[in-house]
Amino acid sequence: MTTQTETRAQDGAAHRASVFLYSHARVRLALLLSAPLFWLALVYIAALVALLITAFWTVDSFTGEVRTDWTFENVITVLTGSLYQSVTLRTLGMAVLVTIADIVIALPIAFFMAKVASAKWQRILVIAILMPLWASYLVKAYAWRSVLSNDGIFQWIVQPFGGTTPGYGITGAVITLAYLWLPYVILPIYAGLERVPNSLLEASADLGAGTWRTLRSIVLPLLWPAIVAGSIFSFSLTLGDYITINIVGGANQMLGNLVYTNVGAANNLPLASAIALIPIAIIFVYLAAVRRTGALNSL
Repeated sequence: MTTQTETRAQDGAAHRASVFLYSHARVRLALLLSAPLFWLALVYIAALVALLITAFWTVDSFTGEVRTDWTFENVITVLTGSLYQSVTLRTLGMAVLVTIADIVIALPIAFFMAKVASAKWQRILVIAILMPLWASYLVKAYAWRSVLSNDGIFQWIVQPFGGTTPGYGITGAVITLAYLWLPYVILPIYAGLERVPNSLLEASADLGAGTWRTLRSIVLPLLWPAIVAGSIFSFSLTLGDYITINIVGGANQMLGNLVYTNVGAANNLPLASAIALIPIAIIFVYLAAVRRTGALNSL
């Protein structure tokens, strides 16, 4: 009898909890998101806080050990040093160039996939866009090193026309990075174009608007959030890259290289942390800027 009473009490408590969760959607949502939010706070936010704190520590010049003596020396060095200023401008410029190149290339490809190709060819093209993502990052970077070499494919193509390969340098790095991040830009734009009703395009044509007028007045405003989403990928990934510039960038450096060098050979973790704060600050400014346009609200 006691066991039956306890079972009924447990069933009643479970039923009341179920009814409570069903009638309180926000509580249910909070419980569902608690685990991933905890993981995000532990792995991402805690890592950023640790990075920020480490930037204000010092390194013992004799032993090379990190000391928890608070100082602004690392931050001042990064903000005022000519080397760090030039590398920051170079990294920012490359991120902008890569993002613009990817958007220019991605727009016609995504438009063809979403509005011109048949359903069968859409599936084939989506798979074709995804396939490079299955290959190793290093394999693709080294493949472009071969393409851009003096006796590579690029040289064979342009030599009959009097051209020459860009070789290893800023141009080669921009080309390689644009190729690496292109799928991350095509897919959001393709998804955005899928949401643009064909009836709007037909109505624009019926009213006498040409192709460019339709693209400028109808498609691009509706597509702006998707373009922003793709640009965030290419812009942020370029800011943090340090491998491609080592493979095809020649003697040029990016912020990622400086972080890698100070963590490894120089064994100066506080200075590396201070340098790493620069791309983080840049991407926060970029996100704040696009947020003011309202693009993030429509994603």
